[in-house]
Amino acid sequence: MAKIAPLAGTERTQALATLQDWQEIDGRDAIKKTFKFVDFSEAFGFMCRIALEAERADHHPEWFNVYNRVDVTLTTHDANGITYRDIELAQKMDVIAQ
Repeated sequence: MAKIAPLAGTERTQALATLQDWQEIDGRDAIKKTFKFVDFSEAFGFMCRIALEAERADHHPEWFNVYNRVDVTLTTHDANGITYRDIELAQKMDVIAQ
């Protein structure tokens, strides 16, 4: 399997520009976002739907859930940075969270 390369330069800037409300993490090549829902059931339902997508893509988020909030961090560990795998999963999360 070929090593995945992290996004860089214009390609990275353009890819990150497609995301809404995701932030780069200082000191780490990763992005983060907090999703808020009506209650715990909606937050957990979101996590279950994303878990299925993550398994299909073999790309898993770092996340933390408290009641109606889900904090997500995305990075590609094999690349030591942000790749298109992170961008695609972030876009899916945004759609599913709506």
